[in-house]
Amino acid sequence: MSVSLGFPQIRSAGPAPSGAPRQAGLVDRHGRRATDMRLSVIDKCNLRCTYCMPADGLPWLPAAQLMSADEIVRLVGVGVRELGIAELRLTGGEPLVRRDLEEIVAGVRAAHPELPLSLTTNGIGLAARAQALAEAGLTRVNISLDSLCAETFKLLARRDRLADVLAGAEAAAAAGLAPVKINAVLMRGVNDHEAPELLAWALERGFALRFIEQMPLDADHGWTRADMVTAAEIRDRLGTRFRLSPHPGRRDGAPAELWDVRPAADGPAAPADAEDAPLGTVGVIASVTEPFCADCKRTRITAEGRIRSCLFSHEEFDLLPLLRAGATDAELADRWRAAMWLKPAAHGMDHVGLDSADYVQPERSMSAIGG
Repeated sequence: MSVSLGFPQIRSAGPAPSGAPRQAGLVDRHGRRATDMRLSVIDKCNLRCTYCMPADGLPWLPAAQLMSADEIVRLVGVGVRELGIAELRLTGGEPLVRRDLEEIVAGVRAAHPELPLSLTTNGIGLAARAQALAEAGLTRVNISLDSLCAETFKLLARRDRLADVLAGAEAAAAAGLAPVKINAVLMRGVNDHEAPELLAWALERGFALRFIEQMPLDADHGWTRADMVTAAEIRDRLGTRFRLSPHPGRRDGAPAELWDVRPAADGPAAPADAEDAPLGTVGVIASVTEPFCADCKRTRITAEGRIRSCLFSHEEFDLLPLLRAGATDAELADRWRAAMWLKPAAHGMDHVGLDSADYVQPERSMSAIGG
């Protein structure tokens, strides 16, 4: 039986909220400017990860409610030309479920030859499409991979597809979609002990691993802070095999805090010189325990064309009716500016007891929002 999530408050094609500067980019009342666009191309997914979806899936959007390839390309154009978007990530659901994904990528690339264009995917089917996506203009990929153990992967994803994901990662690297980034969510008592093994595997292949704290965006609303593996715990687990030190580069609003990785000083592979070059880096995205809201640069568009100023928003602003009613680029941009102007200062999880009635989880799950 599918879970019905309800929906956030939707502001449709009526008057947009006022107050946003008419000629500025996507600025908000707190002085932030959004230049990183996350656009979901579909809500449907072919995995059922326990921290995201119910076992029986969700009610998917009808095809007519999804943005078409042309509509996606046009909205990207509004973002780039009118609003200063400097980077685009296509998300889902699972973007590879869309058969016209290469067409979307090619359309964006033709219009914006210099735009960094990446894809977040679970890797299912990527082995067969990585080369075509690269030729269409995709820059790189983020691949979700929570375990290198087939049984644990099956337990978490509710599908026996580990081999397909590993093949997809190798195909992405071969196609030049670099750096290949790997996203891993650790679940207490399930795969949290695998953190060092995952990092060793990624370093060996030149992949950039990012650990992500489990966020309260699951469709079952079963998340608890007590069960979440925190960023501090992730670093402690990695410390059993590696030595981490802060990466010297600027974070510049990126979700992941980067750490240089060297063998543990007392480990069998420890270097003679403690100042030897690092093996690589690892990132930790600590949205819950070490939030980075003050430096957030992201704006999000859902698969049905709604603006979300924050991943944890309870309000969305509908662009698709305006788009399909013949609105001009300037009118679409004005509405987008107004929506982002109302972006909250923070998601609030660091100010309340997360397991109390004071914190209200967003109605929609990550798959329905776009990550």
